[in-house]
Amino acid sequence: MVKVMAVGVFDLLHLGHVHYLTEAKKLGDELVVVVARDSTAVKFKHQPITREEMRRKLVEALKPVDKAVLGHEGGIYEILGEVRPDIIALGYDQKHDEAQIQAECKARGLENTKVVRMPKFEGDLDGTRKIVRRVADWLRMQEKLAMFEKDKV
Repeated sequence: MVKVMAVGVFDLLHLGHVHYLTEAKKLGDELVVVVARDSTAVKFKHQPITREEMRRKLVEALKPVDKAVLGHEGGIYEILGEVRPDIIALGYDQKHDEAQIQAECKARGLENTKVVRMPKFEGDLDGTRKIVRRVADWLRMQEKLAMFEKDKV
C-alpha cells in the first residue's frame, strides 16, 4: 500500500486545492493531508480566514482525501515520523525545497520517501488571494452602487 502525504493551509477551499489533492491521490492508495496549524500558516503564508479545525474537517470531507490531520506547532517536519509517507506531493506553487524535504525524510529513517511536485492548475478562482480580491472588488462595487442609489433620492 502506497501512502501519499499532501500538505497545505487550505484556507477558503477552491478548485486549485481539489486539483492538487486529486492529482496527489493518483500517486498512491491512501492520501493523508496535513493541514497547517494557524500559527504555521501565519509564519509561512498568511493569517488564515478560517480556523485550523474547520479547514481540517473541510479537507477531510473531500473525495480524494482518506485522512486529514493537523500539523505540529513549531517544527513542520515532525509529522513525517507519524504519517510515514511513501510519497510527499507538493503543490506546484508551494515554496518548499524538495532537497531539504528529502534530507529531513532520510534523517527520520524514511530513505525511500519520494517528493513529487504536482502540475499547475489554471482556473478563474484557483487561489485564496484571488477569491479575497474578487470579494473585495464586489464589496467596493456594492458600496458604489449604494452611494449612487442614495444620490438618486
